[in-house]
Amino acid sequence: MPHFTVHITESALTDTTEKALISELTDAVGSVFGDGFRDLVAVDLVGIPAHRRAIGGTTITRAAPTVTLSLREGAYRHPQVPDAAARLVVAITDAVAGALGEQVREEVTVSLEAVPAGRSGAGGQVG
Repeated sequence: MPHFTVHITESALTDTTEKALISELTDAVGSVFGDGFRDLVAVDLVGIPAHRRAIGGTTITRAAPTVTLSLREGAYRHPQVPDAAARLVVAITDAVAGALGEQVREEVTVSLEAVPAGRSGAGGQVG
């Protein structure tokens, strides 16, 4: 299951931006792996109070989203999805900028986590 965790300054999260981030990130995975993946995407939005968020040792108030996508390792090198990792980084960055505005694009950080086969599961079953 593709699982996003987005750490973002809490003040950037409104009802509108939350819905937009969830929708845009779900679409980002679908744009790379196909629409069938959309139903599998999970998104967790983690709002961090500005006084608990810093870059370069200085607290910040801007959004500065950090997006982590956790996905089974094989998906990143599937032969039917060439350049999956690079395409995901672009699609995820575009998704966040689409949801929050172009002014955040340069501060969007994307991390792709690869879960090895046999190291994840759902419903009590290792997948």
